[in-house]
Amino acid sequence: MYIKRFVKHYYIMLIPALLWLFFFSIVPMFGIVMAFQDYNPGQGILHSKFVGLENFKYMFQMNDVKQVLCNTVVIAVGKIIGNIIFPLIFALLLNEFCIKRLKRPIQTIVYLPYFLSWVILAKIVLNIFGYTGPINQLMEAFGRNPINFFGEPSLFQPLVIGTDIWKGFGYNTVVYLAAILGVDQSLYEAAAADGAGRFKRIWHITLPGIRTTVALLAILSLGNVLNAGFDQIYNLYNPLVYSTGDIIDTWVYRAGLENLQYSLATAVGLFKSVISVILIVIGYKLADKFTGYKLF
Repeated sequence: MYIKRFVKHYYIMLIPALLWLFFFSIVPMFGIVMAFQDYNPGQGILHSKFVGLENFKYMFQMNDVKQVLCNTVVIAVGKIIGNIIFPLIFALLLNEFCIKRLKRPIQTIVYLPYFLSWVILAKIVLNIFGYTGPINQLMEAFGRNPINFFGEPSLFQPLVIGTDIWKGFGYNTVVYLAAILGVDQSLYEAAAADGAGRFKRIWHITLPGIRTTVALLAILSLGNVLNAGFDQIYNLYNPLVYSTGDIIDTWVYRAGLENLQYSLATAVGLFKSVISVILIVIGYKLADKFTGYKLF
């Protein structure tokens, strides 16, 4: 009897969260109806003209949308690959670091940017790579002309990918370090006794020991192929780099809120959401098949 009453209290505690979920996540879903309408704010959702799939047909005919989709995939895939490879290499190096006392300070320093929002980090990045920033001052000291980094379309995508890796570097490193600590230490002792050097121990013991974690993180990242990071790009980009920096989320924001193309913006957003859900399902299926990971 006491246990049942105790469990009931947990359900009561869930009520505020469920109400928040209902009013802020489920009720707004009714707005996707605009994707199938010629939405008129004066008439509202209930009385706007229904046009079926016309917005989706128009979406695929627009060159802007095709370019935006390409930019989104390139930036997102670059971030996924970079956030797997570079933290993994750093975690392996940090694990082999000889001076044990410096491990935690280094780990804390690289972890710090993860806790800062892109509103703050974007200002830092813009100052560092600005026309009069330290990077250009260093280039001038070596006789090079300054570069407008955030005015060159060809440089914008590498900068976005690189700064995102920098922000998430510490967190991803901690994940890999935790996986490395789970490797049986007796294997290292046996390999050292057989004369295996550091590189061979890493290649034959550490990497095989954490390959399940690496594979799991890579597979689960599939769901983010169309999520290139609205917060970051919105705070960094400008009209000069729209050709390579505009992604689905920023395009939808501009089309919907600035250009008042509500129906078209909703259609593009709905298309992105459907594809993302499909990719997430595929990712979890692959994770279950290759690593035995199950969410439900």
